[in-house]
Amino acid sequence: MVRATQLLREQREPVPTRPAATVLLLRDTPQGPEILMTRRSEKASFAPGAYVFPGGGIDAADSASHGIADRRPTQTDLHLTQAIAAIRESFEELGVLLARHADGRHADDADIAALDRHAPFAGQCRARGLRLAADQVFVLAHWITDRDLPRRFDVPFLVARMPEGQQPVADEAEQFEPLWVRPADALERHHAGKFFMIFPTIRTLERLQKFGSVDEVLQACATEQPLWTSCPRAGWLAGEEARYMEHDMPFGELALVCPDGQIAHHLDWQHEKTVPLLKNVMRLTSGNPGVMTGPGTNTYIVGDAGTGYLVIDPGPDDAQHLRRIHEATAGDIRLIVCTHSHPDHSPGARPLQAMANAKPPILGLPSQPTARPGSTFTPDRALADGEVLLLSGGGIEHHLRVVHTPGHAANHLCLVLEEDSLLFSGDHVLNGSTTIVDPPDGDMTAYLESLDKLLAACAHHGIEFILPAHGHVLGFAPLAITKLKEHRLQREAKVIAAMRAKPGAKPDEWVPLAYDDVPQRLWPAAQRSLIAHVQRIEALGLA
Repeated sequence: MVRATQLLREQREPVPTRPAATVLLLRDTPQGPEILMTRRSEKASFAPGAYVFPGGGIDAADSASHGIADRRPTQTDLHLTQAIAAIRESFEELGVLLARHADGRHADDADIAALDRHAPFAGQCRARGLRLAADQVFVLAHWITDRDLPRRFDVPFLVARMPEGQQPVADEAEQFEPLWVRPADALERHHAGKFFMIFPTIRTLERLQKFGSVDEVLQACATEQPLWTSCPRAGWLAGEEARYMEHDMPFGELALVCPDGQIAHHLDWQHEKTVPLLKNVMRLTSGNPGVMTGPGTNTYIVGDAGTGYLVIDPGPDDAQHLRRIHEATAGDIRLIVCTHSHPDHSPGARPLQAMANAKPPILGLPSQPTARPGSTFTPDRALADGEVLLLSGGGIEHHLRVVHTPGHAANHLCLVLEEDSLLFSGDHVLNGSTTIVDPPDGDMTAYLESLDKLLAACAHHGIEFILPAHGHVLGFAPLAITKLKEHRLQREAKVIAAMRAKPGAKPDEWVPLAYDDVPQRLWPAAQRSLIAHVQRIEALGLA
């Protein structure tokens, strides 16, 4: 866990959440499912004027109404209460009633007309002999309102089929203009500025675009578990607030820099100045963006004025970039570490060493004979696997443990900042792409074994965040590494299938089969990793 003393700003407690429930009422059309949406009042305290799904807060009467609700055997008490709240809210706001008579007949217009939207709901249903159709309401997703907002809710997004024969009628107080809309059409209108929606609504519609019928949606929800759970985070991008879910690339960086959810971090990539991540960690991105480097190579500066600084991956021999490193450290560089010898990581080490106030040692692992001519590197001292580097001063210590991780390159290493449980992953783990494993210096089996080694390091050191050489900080470190390994093994299975489909073919003939989900412009780079897979497959006899 990151030391509280190293966080960039004083933390504040987010507003507590309130329990609520929202229901997506669906119907089939020849063009695909439509969703019932409605516009919130312009005077509403939350999301005024937004198009939303009906719903609202859960009250005590909802949990006391289990006796008049039908439920599935697998439906928990919590989910039953949430379903009852959603049924009540859809009736109060839109006059839609998900209920049945004892003989199984669905509620009709006469039942709806007999009920008062402003009177206690459950008692009226009981008096009319109606049972709530909570067994037909399923959990789609679980949203928790962003930590920065003044009103927060803990809300399941539920789904149900619209009762046949009923027509929505807005209460004209909280909700207005009920309409049926396909997810894709709602999103198109929103992007055109004609259909305002808030972030959870947008992301939910994005997910629902893939379903071709109401049955498909309900079947996907049959597990009783939400298809996703999210408490989004926000930062600044291009001068505007931008929100992200847990699987989005910037999410981990926002969690590291602003754990309490304050909107204070700028996500724009720039190369002129350092980006503070913690008080003792800065990132400076080299001006070498490209297909293989993404926004550029990240140089990390660890330390503070009291301890001096350790520089990780000074990058290419770029005078402007090196000058900015020197300025950020005031020249007080104690150690320079290169994660590996590739030309976008290590060439700047010697010039930076010459610029420093005192000559800091250049550390790393020497390139092996398998390295390509442009990727040679000789450190002043070779680091040992498990060795700990120390920065200390002013009563503060920063310990960085070396983890040898061959695979992307034979001399690749990672560093763990032990006090703050951070992993500097070099090119072994990237954000937004998978690294190239290029034989002979790259080795796929070694790469996979190194992932296992990093996973063990995460468990041992409680690592939550990965700071890659390209891209934003990654959160959920163990999960990120596990998914990366799964992706590699899934790719390997496609390579095996390609080899079996075209036995004796050349690698460039297997690439279109094994990388059919990758843009064709990237196939030349993909072929290098394919060859690494083939070597591993043949060595292990997997084909």
